[in-house]
Amino acid sequence: MVLQTKLKDKKPNQREMILDYIKNFGSITSYEAYIDLGITQLATRIKELKEQGYYFTYEWITKKNRYGKNVNFKKYKLEVTNDKFWDFR
Repeated sequence: MVLQTKLKDKKPNQREMILDYIKNFGSITSYEAYIDLGITQLATRIKELKEQGYYFTYEWITKKNRYGKNVNFKKYKLEVTNDKFWDFR
């Protein structure tokens, strides 16, 4: 009983925060991870999640930065192939 209370009240780690963000918004970029979640190493966390069995797809996005130059970045989406997506806590 005590263990369940501790798990329920525990602060989510960065990987859990990313999964929750994708569950709510459908995708995540490194900018969104930094601004919304305070995560600076999104690609590393995605790699760790892949090692845990999650499957991600991505698309390259091109936008202009504040200097008018094109910048490219990935938008990650989680592919739901089983119930693992919903069973991360």
